[in-house]
Amino acid sequence: MIELDHPLLSRLVLGQPPDSTSLCHVERVPGQGALSDDWPSWVPAELVAVLGAAGVDAPWPHQVETAERAWAGESVVIATGTASGKSLAYQLPMLSCVLAEDRARTLYLSPTKALAADQLRSLNSLGLPGVRAATLDGDTPIDARDWVRQHANVVLSNPDMLHRAVLPQHSRWASFLRRLRFVVVDECHHYRGTFGSHVALVLRRLRRLCAVYGSAPTFLLASATSRSPGESAARLIGAPVSAVTQDLAPRGERTFALWEPALTPLRGENAAPVRRAAGAEAARLLADLVIAGARTLVFVRSRRGAELTALAAKRHLAEAGATELVDKVAAYRAGFLAEERRAIEQDLTSGRLLGVASTNALELGVDITGLDAVILAGYPGTMASLWQQAGRAGRRGQDALVVFVARDDPLDTYLVHHPEAVFGTAVEATVTDPTNPYMLGPQLCCAAAERPLSAVDVELFGGAPALAVLEELVQRGLLRRRPTGWYWTDRSWPQVDIRGSGGRPVTVVESGSGALLGTVDAATAPSTVYPGAVYLHQGQSFVVDELDLDNASALVHPEDPDWTTNAREITDIVVLEVLSGRSQDGVGVHFGDVEVSNQVIGYQRRTLSGQILDEIPLDMPVNRLVTKAVWYTLDEPSCLAAGLDNADLPGSLHAAEHAAIGLLPLFATCDRWDIGGVSTALHADTGLPTVFVYDGHPGGAGFAAHGHSVLSQWLAATREAVAACECTSGCPSCVQSPKCGNGNNPLDKKGALAVLDLVLDAFGEL
Repeated sequence: MIELDHPLLSRLVLGQPPDSTSLCHVERVPGQGALSDDWPSWVPAELVAVLGAAGVDAPWPHQVETAERAWAGESVVIATGTASGKSLAYQLPMLSCVLAEDRARTLYLSPTKALAADQLRSLNSLGLPGVRAATLDGDTPIDARDWVRQHANVVLSNPDMLHRAVLPQHSRWASFLRRLRFVVVDECHHYRGTFGSHVALVLRRLRRLCAVYGSAPTFLLASATSRSPGESAARLIGAPVSAVTQDLAPRGERTFALWEPALTPLRGENAAPVRRAAGAEAARLLADLVIAGARTLVFVRSRRGAELTALAAKRHLAEAGATELVDKVAAYRAGFLAEERRAIEQDLTSGRLLGVASTNALELGVDITGLDAVILAGYPGTMASLWQQAGRAGRRGQDALVVFVARDDPLDTYLVHHPEAVFGTAVEATVTDPTNPYMLGPQLCCAAAERPLSAVDVELFGGAPALAVLEELVQRGLLRRRPTGWYWTDRSWPQVDIRGSGGRPVTVVESGSGALLGTVDAATAPSTVYPGAVYLHQGQSFVVDELDLDNASALVHPEDPDWTTNAREITDIVVLEVLSGRSQDGVGVHFGDVEVSNQVIGYQRRTLSGQILDEIPLDMPVNRLVTKAVWYTLDEPSCLAAGLDNADLPGSLHAAEHAAIGLLPLFATCDRWDIGGVSTALHADTGLPTVFVYDGHPGGAGFAAHGHSVLSQWLAATREAVAACECTSGCPSCVQSPKCGNGNNPLDKKGALAVLDLVLDAFGEL
């Protein structure tokens, strides 16, 4: 029997619908007491004094170790838990440096504007007269940027601004780069996949230009707990990095509940049982916690989900008669205007808001103190993110409650029924590949535009892989080879999107007033703001009138329909090159380069309960993606021996594909939206029944490669998740996918088990 000795958790369980058994497991993560150390001798007395006035009487040992290594000129990463004081670990050398030498400069880089703004507030609160800190991001006015460049000695920015505004104008930033002593890379575990590979190359460009101007800054990196943080950090900056991993910060006990929403009376496609949606369940839990006075943050997976969860929580509060609390709940997500984000951050920090539903925009380091609870509405994609989000609760040593609410999804279902996969598994390593030619080529063009590349630079950017890419760039006419190096040939600057979104963001504009509502990534725009789509912003719904991809804009009008929309897509895949593979017992497993073609062909309108109303055709452009994939094939005798005939194969392969995509994030640092899949009973290139799982980023991001390397463990967990699901013919908890462009049809759960058994019987020891 599960013990309920946390008062907030008891309240949530008692508030469940009758006969509900949502609580699957409770884990108590013990707290630990404080262990302090002496201030390093080189820290100025005035800094010690202001830190003491701010409540920091003494540092913790891991903070001192990190600071001492950095002060000695050693690049170092501190990889400890949330609220373990990583900020102080890098602030000590950073601030000591600028206080000791007025001409010294430091650069702080974070993945989000919100985190940089929070750091600025923290530094300004110290009131140190010698510290001139300022943010440099897309919201910084042009005239203010000149002051930052000329006078700030602590510049708080992000990789995007470094890439777009600082490095291309390095001659204007020459004085800053010449005096640069420390570079802080905060939340560095966030830099993974395509984005992480781009950032790794941007940091190499920074190091190269610093050397030109005569500086060699020390790098301080801060990360969530992860596997091999020193190796990951070294790969990110392109130089050796030592790691500090022992977390000696005091912390309160954290009660961690695994929660699976109950089945509803509804039946979905193929008569599959439907669980209560994680967002709807999280909204109900949020309302209960707000009524109890608990300051609560809910993490959801999408912008739309953040809006819907906040709206549903407000509705629950109103229905419960707590109308005075309705305005104490809000949504927070990327795409909001800067002033909207700042206001919500301040209201949550001050306590004017009790409940906020957020995307992962509030995951990274924003110092929101005093939270009593965190709800995770679905697995956030990696264990590092799961623990980072959970760590938002109980900051400053308080006891706290964390509730992980499973989505109707194979991975989420697997995790709530296998607690050891959450609490007994090492956090993943961060996957980046700076030698990926799809990132390396554009970045080498940027570097050459900044300053002609030399043979020494080739080694900095990866050696032989960089040389091969340079030769290709010369053949394409983008670079010109001269005895002194490689030169950029164009008068215009290379246009490179380091976020890997495939173009500039699409602006969402209200057609009647011309008001800018927000932005949508270029890559996701065709499937989110297509004509007829329902778009949510700040709790208000709009319907899209027009999507202009050429001009990156979408026009919408206010409307509150009683239906939702889902895009329908078709996907095809071509094998370009097999890089590795083997066959055994009629089963082949391969890894290589593929080209994926994807097109949105229409959308479904559904009632709020999920019933399909109609399907509207669309004529959208075809998107092509050259990437990496892992795939397996089955020959005809093996299929027949397993009882799979031609009629069974499409649904069996399709269901196995969905389930495998759902479980890969358990083994690779990705979520299911980073990867895609295709299955077919007869593929033109393999000539056999084939299941593909591919990286959703140009050139690949390392996810499919990792899946290939751990194929037996990955597919074994997939098979276990499908077999353990209580449904009879397949449901969202096992083989249905929320991103399926074919409407989850056809699907054959029993056949999927047979397919997975064939592969595991042949390659179970890989």
